[in-house]
Amino acid sequence: QVQFVESGGGLVQSGGSLRLSCVAPGFGLNYRTIAWFRQAPGKAREGVAAIRSRDGTSFYTDSVKGRFTISRDNAKNTVYLQMNSLKPEDTAVYYCASGSPTMGALFVYRPENYSYWGQGTQVTVSS
Repeated sequence: QVQFVESGGGLVQSGGSLRLSCVAPGFGLNYRTIAWFRQAPGKAREGVAAIRSRDGTSFYTDSVKGRFTISRDNAKNTVYLQMNSLKPEDTAVYYCASGSPTMGALFVYRPENYSYWGQGTQVTVSS
């Protein structure tokens, strides 16, 4: 059973920063597309960012471009989401998930294309 573990969430003021981490002990994140999703209360799960192992391409949804950065540390088998200039509308539970290493740009934001998920980490941005 593959278990993803997210960490790094918390409470931060508007304009602040957080760095989320995603690990999966015993599972090679290096060879998969890894994405970050978020879900706010009463809203659908939303794809935020993804990094594709095939070529290292990163994808960002429009609302976070220029503020969030996804990266991976292959030696640590960890994927990060650096979040800067946080806004109250970024408040949500953030999840990491694993998908095909060759996932196309049209598919990276669709949760149905990911097979393994973590339990999530809460991010709360106060105004």
